[in-house]
Amino acid sequence: MTERLDYEAVGLISGLEVHQQLLTRHKLFCRCPSGLYTTTHDGEVLRHMRPTLSELGEYDGTALMEFKTKKEIVYLLNHLNVCTYEMDDTPPFLVNQEAIDVAIELCLMMNMDIIDEIHIARKQYLDGSIPTGFQRTAIIGVNGWLPFRGRRLSITHVSVEEDSCREVRDKGHQIVWRTDRLGMPLTETVTGADLRTPEEVRDAILLCGLTARSTGRVRTGIGASRQDVNVSVRGGSRVEIKGVPRAGHAVRLVHNEAVRQVNLLALREEMHRRGMDSPGAIRAHPLDVSDVFADTDLDFLRRARQGGGRVFAVRVEGAAGLAQHPTQPDTAFLDELSGRIRVIACLDEPPIVLSAAALPEFPDWHRTLDRLRKRVRPGDRDDTFIVFGPEEDCRTAAEEIR
Repeated sequence: MTERLDYEAVGLISGLEVHQQLLTRHKLFCRCPSGLYTTTHDGEVLRHMRPTLSELGEYDGTALMEFKTKKEIVYLLNHLNVCTYEMDDTPPFLVNQEAIDVAIELCLMMNMDIIDEIHIARKQYLDGSIPTGFQRTAIIGVNGWLPFRGRRLSITHVSVEEDSCREVRDKGHQIVWRTDRLGMPLTETVTGADLRTPEEVRDAILLCGLTARSTGRVRTGIGASRQDVNVSVRGGSRVEIKGVPRAGHAVRLVHNEAVRQVNLLALREEMHRRGMDSPGAIRAHPLDVSDVFADTDLDFLRRARQGGGRVFAVRVEGAAGLAQHPTQPDTAFLDELSGRIRVIACLDEPPIVLSAAALPEFPDWHRTLDRLRKRVRPGDRDDTFIVFGPEEDCRTAAEEIR
């Protein structure tokens, strides 16, 4: 740990979603074999995802974010482990009773109330990991608990659901998935927000995993159990750390996320002090400055120009110094912007985004910087961010910066 933190003082709370593959012969909603992994494929399917309204007439925020990426999604199919169900060309078969039995056994071990009727529901998944755009899931038990460190760890519910695809490649506006894992039965064990330190998170993961393995009816090995860890501090928002594969990794991940949220809250206070207290109060001005950088001999800019890309400068009023504000150990707010731009605008050529206030000392860079200042005309309290790539993606990145 590179930064100490009083977890009680900052109000750290955490809860888990533990996903465990079940040791069944078949997948959850078809009769394809479960657990048969392949490295080759017989065909490909191309899809584009779009959000749909929920039963409440609302759009899911995460689904809208994924839609903004405009991804081209490719699925690699092997006839040995997929059928037309996985591609949403056939309705689901009857649910795998073997998987339901394992889930019920797990619920009983965690002192849960088994519900009277199992209803299959849909959860939107627009990241492309499921070709249908949604995951079929069903709650099996509720209101359980496990003994934990002299108290009870609450288990809010256990669901049975289908696993997603395995990612092969994610570059630019295309993401590729392998479908061999798709549809395998999972249980999702959801705990209450009862955990107060990173070490408690680790121990709770181990406890839930041990409980599942004690049934003798779950898969083991890397990837067979994956955890989503929900973390927040007092005044912060819940952040979900997806797909933690090992319990030991959770300690540093939870610690760093707590540090990140504390630092972002401090950054928010500074922004409010500067009058940047609402989205409308943040004024950003994107400008195509490709000609300014035409003679700059930097590999990443040269590659962008060769592909017909552009260079954009985004001047943000009153943002001087914000990009250098620390977030996590060895990480600054500029890295937060970089990650957001990589995901939403699909600009993934490092360094993704530069801050003019902290540009590295490249050869002859000072002359380029002088030309940039004359074009952008930043004020003493402004900062200018540089992004490069396809023009439409640069404009998306400018809005994400704002």
